[in-house]
Amino acid sequence: MSKVSTPAPEKKAAPAEVKKRVMIVDDHPIFRDGITQLINTQPDLQVCGSVCSANLALSAVEELKPDMIVLDISIQGTNGIELMKSIRAQHPTLPAMMLSSHDENLYAERALRAGARGYVMKSAAPEQVIEGIRRILGGGLYLSEAIGSRLLDTFLNGRGPTTGGSGVEQLSDRELEIFRALGEGRGTREIARTLFLSVKTVETHRAHIKEKLKIQSANELVRAAVEWVNSDSNP
Repeated sequence: MSKVSTPAPEKKAAPAEVKKRVMIVDDHPIFRDGITQLINTQPDLQVCGSVCSANLALSAVEELKPDMIVLDISIQGTNGIELMKSIRAQHPTLPAMMLSSHDENLYAERALRAGARGYVMKSAAPEQVIEGIRRILGGGLYLSEAIGSRLLDTFLNGRGPTTGGSGVEQLSDRELEIFRALGEGRGTREIARTLFLSVKTVETHRAHIKEKLKIQSANELVRAAVEWVNSDSNP
């Protein structure tokens, strides 16, 4: 009796891993291109889009449906902190990481309070950027060791959200945004137009900044803002 041979069942190919989609918000085209290339070389990540402004970012989130956002502090329109608050309000479960050249000692905690899951300096190694993205996509937080230790110490010792003292760390997020704009040479009306605020509101913030920084005159305020912006840009 002849044996009936049956073909061996074909092995099903393993399904290709679905890459996580990352959206970039940064106002420097060269940096956007660089971070896009870095992310796209990873087997599990891809950039689904990049924009330069807060307004474009909000509409792009709706259109692109990213799994995560990587954004800078300095972008066109409002800054990254305020944009983060808007994204968190509209998409509370969408993870985000700040990737910025601005001092993490001043901005990392603000970014977390706004809704970001991590803060990485642009001077960090590419491996740290990718590690941060993966950790946040996995549901974790990502900060430098120094900032993580400081925030943990702040929590354990029950101190307030800022480091105190007489410096700009006392300013609210909006006040800091206006203080930076003054240091970049923008006047009250331009700031109001850019941030979609009334001139009176900007003037009120200016008065609060002067009070907190113990500054007497408008000229002294502008001079202090310029000096601070220069020091923040060249730490």
